[in-house]
Amino acid sequence: MSEPSFWDNQEQAQKVISENNALKSLVNTYHQLEETHGDLEVSYELVKEEADEELADELETGVKELGKKFNEFELQLLLSEPYDQNNAILELHPGAGGTESQDWASMLLRMYTRWAEDKDFKVETLDYLPGDEAGVKSVTLLIKGHNAYGYLKAEKGVHRLVRISPFDSSGRRHTSFVSCEVMPELDDNVEIDISPEQLKIDTYRASGAGGQHINTTDSAVRITHLPSNTVVTCQSERSQIKNREKAMTMLKAKLFQLELEKQQQELDEIRGEQADIGWGSQIRSYVFHPYNMVKDHRTNYETGNTQAVMDGELDPFIDAYLRAQIK
Repeated sequence: MSEPSFWDNQEQAQKVISENNALKSLVNTYHQLEETHGDLEVSYELVKEEADEELADELETGVKELGKKFNEFELQLLLSEPYDQNNAILELHPGAGGTESQDWASMLLRMYTRWAEDKDFKVETLDYLPGDEAGVKSVTLLIKGHNAYGYLKAEKGVHRLVRISPFDSSGRRHTSFVSCEVMPELDDNVEIDISPEQLKIDTYRASGAGGQHINTTDSAVRITHLPSNTVVTCQSERSQIKNREKAMTMLKAKLFQLELEKQQQELDEIRGEQADIGWGSQIRSYVFHPYNMVKDHRTNYETGNTQAVMDGELDPFIDAYLRAQIK
């Protein structure tokens, strides 16, 4: 950062600053934990010498708080995979069920937005297709923040909702599904071979929330990667050029994710592992009726506080998933 040419590339400079701040935060947290631990040791010695009930209660509370902070710190250290520190691209796609599943997608959109805001992450909507009556048909978010992908990779999969439908006049119970895709945003250092001949690029007028430019110019961009039939769309910017750049970033991330999944599938075949892919393989169930419960089927972590989860309290689920990955 002290190099004279540091600010020549503003985008790269910001990445270095973000990485530096993240490392500083880890070191500072470590020193704070170390200092707190030392203070608690002193308190412990005092409690041993004097039977002070008030001091003993403070010590017990302090030990519990230190344990909680240590677990949070440990979780950050677990995010050591190559792309864990990257920003995350998150997509939500409702399953069959029309308005019911589209409304469920909008609930998940709110949940992830709340979670990201609590982490002081920046949320940018890259693409948004509203539902016919309510909810969303599809949405793509770019969530910017240190370790965003490392955390959110725990959310990749199918999310199942069971509730009394507000759209059913008979008050019947409905089950809805939404698929959540999560990919790391890749920088220019990661090379993905994409030939221009493999791409079909369409422009169209943007829809949904977006300001006065919506429906006035063909600024939205749709790119289809013909060999893999992978489609990405972006309409977040006024400029067609900027939307094309962001769409290419999204395509790069998707093709990278496909390659990772292909490698994992080959490893699973070698090991003889079988994994069902489909609506039956949901990672988590959210039950609002006849009882309240959110349960992750991979870790068996569950809670009865469904409202807190829908308000963005996802860290216990993410924590359980990441710790289950340690081998």
